[in-house]
Amino acid sequence: MIRYLLLRFWQSIVLLFIVSLIGFMVLNLAPGGPLSQYTLTPGMTKEALDRIAEQMGLNRPLPIQYLDWLWNMVQGDWGNSYRDGRPVLEVISRHLFATLLLMGSSTLISVVVGTWIGIRSALRAGTVFDYATTVAAMVALSIPTFWFGLIAIYTFSLWLGWLPAGNMYTVGNGSLGDYAIHLIMPSMVLALVNVAVWSRYMRSATLDVMSQDFVRTAKAKGLAPRRVLMKHIVGNALVPMITLAGLQLPTLLGGALVTETVFTWPGMGRLFLDSLGYNDYPVVMGLLMFSAILVLVGNLAADLLVALVDPRIRLD
Repeated sequence: MIRYLLLRFWQSIVLLFIVSLIGFMVLNLAPGGPLSQYTLTPGMTKEALDRIAEQMGLNRPLPIQYLDWLWNMVQGDWGNSYRDGRPVLEVISRHLFATLLLMGSSTLISVVVGTWIGIRSALRAGTVFDYATTVAAMVALSIPTFWFGLIAIYTFSLWLGWLPAGNMYTVGNGSLGDYAIHLIMPSMVLALVNVAVWSRYMRSATLDVMSQDFVRTAKAKGLAPRRVLMKHIVGNALVPMITLAGLQLPTLLGGALVTETVFTWPGMGRLFLDSLGYNDYPVVMGLLMFSAILVLVGNLAADLLVALVDPRIRLD
């Protein structure tokens, strides 16, 4: 176990280095640059721009800028926002809770609903329910997330008036019930695609387990169908789904970016787009690295959890 953890740790370090290098180069080679916002200031001269670039360390060669940024990040200094001068980690922490709340609620919906649909489709393979859920899953996977968000806003906010159109809470309220009401639409929209994916994988895993010899043996021994289903079929079908949960993290983060923008949800996805618009490169790099760390930790946790619940797997 220790050897496996050390190996995964060094692999993660290498991956983070590659992600940081590619992200830094792409951002700094993109048109505009971090000084583009200053050029919009009335009366800004070239001499003043050169002075700002020297103060921010932007007049040095790009490889030197990257190494300097990387060394500071390793020491815990992720830089300061070009927008308001606050530390990057402080800026991210102010939006972290909103994103984790949205991702957590949508994941819970995806797991519960997707597992139920997948198991029911497997048990009723070839029926109308099975075909209907398959078509619904294909539709959910084919249509962009932002379209679902706009339709949800039009239907439940503008037409029916049941739910707020956006934001995380009502100004001046901020009660638990108010948070919950604002969370319903974004979490449902973000969960929609993941429900489709989860239900399809769960259906395949359940059908595979149902064809195994130990299930037929359990039925032949006269065990109650519900006991066979819950203990032998569902329990074993859920094991590969743990790995899927880890692999779904990048999809969740990407979906959160779109969902937070549509519903003006004050999370890291909305912060990422705002920072790109302001060419706030330190914050963009901070969000990129934080997301990469979150994905790597999530996949490692999924691997360890699979090893704990499945005695056939050994992490050597």
